[in-house]
Amino acid sequence: MIFSTLQFILVFLPIVLGGYSLLLRFANPTYAKAYLVFGSLYFYWYGAQDFFLVFCISLFANYLLGLAIIKAPLKLTKRLIMLVGVLVNLGLLGYYKYFNFFIGNINFITGFDYALKNIILPIGISFYSFQVIAHLVDCYQGKTTRYTLLDYLLFILFFPQLIVGPIVHHSEVVPQFQKLTKHTLNAPQFATGIFLFALGCTKKLMLADPLTIWAQRAFDSSLNLGFADAWLNAVSYTLSYYFDLSGYADMALGIGLMFGITLCINFNSPYKATDFAEYWRRWHMSLSRFLGDYIFRNMYDKTKGSQNFFFALFITFLVSGFWHGAGWTFIVWGIINGIFVMMAHAMRMNNLKMPFLFAWLLTFAGVVLTRVLFVSEDFTSAFHVLSVMFGSESFALEGNYVSLRQVLYVFIGMAIVLAFPNSNELAERFKPNHTYLLATTALILLGLFNITYVRGFLYFQF
Repeated sequence: MIFSTLQFILVFLPIVLGGYSLLLRFANPTYAKAYLVFGSLYFYWYGAQDFFLVFCISLFANYLLGLAIIKAPLKLTKRLIMLVGVLVNLGLLGYYKYFNFFIGNINFITGFDYALKNIILPIGISFYSFQVIAHLVDCYQGKTTRYTLLDYLLFILFFPQLIVGPIVHHSEVVPQFQKLTKHTLNAPQFATGIFLFALGCTKKLMLADPLTIWAQRAFDSSLNLGFADAWLNAVSYTLSYYFDLSGYADMALGIGLMFGITLCINFNSPYKATDFAEYWRRWHMSLSRFLGDYIFRNMYDKTKGSQNFFFALFITFLVSGFWHGAGWTFIVWGIINGIFVMMAHAMRMNNLKMPFLFAWLLTFAGVVLTRVLFVSEDFTSAFHVLSVMFGSESFALEGNYVSLRQVLYVFIGMAIVLAFPNSNELAERFKPNHTYLLATTALILLGLFNITYVRGFLYFQF
C-alpha cells in the first residue's frame, strides 16, 4: 500500500490510527499494540500477498533465534546461532534478489543454458533482511537482552518503516513501545507528525513523480539523447531519487509521531555536501549506519594503519552496491562511490581542502554522474549517456527530451535542496499555531489534488 494514495490516507491510516488511539486511551496499552501489529500485518499482506506466508515464517523464526542467542549459556553457542540466523536471512534475500543474477552470470561464463526462474522480488525484503540481521547481531552483542513477542513484532512490523526504512535498532524503538501509556499521544507531537507527512507526500507527488516520469522516459531511449537531454534528465533523476526517498522518510517519521513513536532521521540535506564522505553521512543515514556498524567495523582494525581503513571502506561500498541491485551496474556504482569516499578521506588525512563552491560543484557532479550508472539498464546505455554529457555536438538547451516545464521543476528542486531548510529542520521549528496550520493545510490540499495515479516509491524495486 502506497502512502501517497487516497486509500491509505482516507481509509487505512484513519482506521488503524483511530483504533490504536482509542485502545491506548481507554484500554490496556497491550491491546493497542496488538491492534497495531494486526494493522501492520495487513499492510504488508496487501503489498506482498504471495510472499506473506514466507515472511511470517521468517518473522517468527528470527524471533526464536534471537531468544536462543540471548539464553545460550556459552558465547561460542551464541555466536553459532547468530551466524546460522544471519546466513539463513542472507540466503532468503539471495534467493529472491540474486538467484537469476548468479545463474545468468554462470551461463555467460560457462556457456551453459540453465533456466532462469520467474521470481518476483518481495516488497521490502532488502530493508527487512537488514533489520532482522541487525537484531540478531544486537542479541549476540548483548545490546538486546530481553523482549516479548509483541514488542518484537512491533519492532519489525511497525508499518511506517517496514518497506523502505529507516532501518532501526531494537534499542531505539522497543523501549518507546514499552513505555506507551494513554498520555503518550499529545497534540503538539501529533500535529508535527501531520505536518511531516503532508510535507513528504507533497515532495513525492509534486516533485519526485513528475521528475521521475520525465527522466525515465528519456533514459528508456538513452541512445537517442543529446547533450541537453542527457544533462537535464540526469539531474532530474538525481533530484527525483532524493525527493522520492526522503519524501517516504518524511511520511514514515510523520506517521511514527502520530502513533507516539520517534523514528531515526534518514536524510540531512545530502546535496549540500562538499565531498562524498559527507554526502554518505547525509544520504540514507540509517543504511549508512548499518553498513558502518556491521560491515566497516568488522573489517577495520585501527592497528593496521590507513591501508586497512581504505580496504574496509572499499568492501563496505562493494556490499552497498550489491545490496542496491542484482546487476553489475549497481556493483560498479558501489565501487565508484567507495573510491570517491576514499579520496575524500585521503584529502582530509593530508589536510587538503578545495574552495567551498568548487568542492560542492565537484561533489554534486559526481552524484549526478554516478546516478546515471545507477539508473541505466546496462553499461552500454550508461556509457552512451556519459559520453554525450561530455560531448560537444550541441550545447543548446534543446532536444527531444527537454521541456520548459521540466527545466522549471529542476530549478525549483535545486532551490529547495540547496537554499531551504530540510524537513528535519522544519519539523524542529514547527509550532502548533495558525501559520503552521495554514502551511500544513496547503500541503495537504496540494497533495490531494495531485493524487491522479498510483506510482510506487523508487526503492520498492530494491
